[in-house]
Amino acid sequence: MSAKLLKDYSLITIGIILVAISVEYFFVPNNLAAGGVTGLAIVINHYMPFLTTGVLVLVMNLILFVIAFIFIGGNFGAKTIYASFGLSFVLWFIEKVLNPIALSKDLIIASIFGTFLSAIGMAIIFNVNASTGGTDILAKILNKFFHSDIGKSLLMVDFIVTLLAAITFGLDIGLYALLCVILNGLAIDRVIEGFNICKEVTIMSSKNKEISEYIIHKLERGCTLLKGVGGYTGDETVVLYAVLGRTEFIKLREFIREIDPKAFITVGEVYEVLGEGFKEFDNI
Repeated sequence: MSAKLLKDYSLITIGIILVAISVEYFFVPNNLAAGGVTGLAIVINHYMPFLTTGVLVLVMNLILFVIAFIFIGGNFGAKTIYASFGLSFVLWFIEKVLNPIALSKDLIIASIFGTFLSAIGMAIIFNVNASTGGTDILAKILNKFFHSDIGKSLLMVDFIVTLLAAITFGLDIGLYALLCVILNGLAIDRVIEGFNICKEVTIMSSKNKEISEYIIHKLERGCTLLKGVGGYTGDETVVLYAVLGRTEFIKLREFIREIDPKAFITVGEVYEVLGEGFKEFDNI
């Protein structure tokens, strides 16, 4: 296994552990069926308490994978299969070995912290181009047979789960579950953006040659030199453009401070960078 694959599977493992903790210590004890297969498992567990959440998630994922394989093909990817069944195993392990209890019975605290942990875990998994199966598979099936958008299909599935939660556990808990679904979607996007944030830097300096060499040879990043004309002076100038990671930008800033304190620098944040040295198009 390559170093990148090992890193990806390690990150997926961390992600599913965080999701499992949110489910077993915040959602299940408070009957918060916050969408997806795990939410549906919480509802079913209420009627069939002899079946644990982990076992239900495993059985439903198996059924969904079989149905999806028959009707929409088997293009799931090894990472998604690992994440799906890995989550089921971790849920089962926590239930059988650790005997989890609610870390808080306050529904607001359980909703916020459960969603926070779940969003971080899911974001880590999504960021390495994997998913935990379940809801995604249901959405793809709805998309194929009813021609609905994937995003709308996901929302529809989660809404049905929270509706079942409201019928099973009462309207208050159902509304809290719906709140978790909404917050989870927003939080996942924000966390993924945080993982991928880079610094977009433009520099005007008399030491552009030294700065570009530092970026290329020391930071091992590319940069572009753009010809420009000063709006006030009318003189020709050169603008250096580069996209860097956060730690790389800090190193560059210190280097520029040493060699040209009068340099003019603008810095912006970009939330996704594709191409050489960053995320490859094949990994989208």
